Amino acid sequence: RVGFVTITEVKVTSDLGSARIYFTVMGEEQVRRQTSQGLTSAGPYLRRELGKRLRLRHVPELVFEFDTALEYGNRIASLLQEIKQKEEHD
Repeated sequence: RVGFVTITEVKVTSDLGSARIYFTVMGEEQVRRQTSQGLTSAGPYLRRELGKRLRLRHVPELVFEFDTALEYGNRIASLLQEIKQKEEHD
């Protein structure tokens, strides 16, 4: 089962052998895992559909990876907010 997915970036190798697809999903760790598994299992189907629609001779292998950049950015913003609040109280 796949949750509400946002594709954040796609990196394709220069030889078009593989495409790393970064995604985010709303929800907890369990939803993230289920979505990752769902995307991975749907990979062959998605690859076939891309081949049909894009008319490519060779369609890259699709590798799905959860994008941690948003979480990392939120964590930094949270830490900066904590520092700001501490400075205001001092």
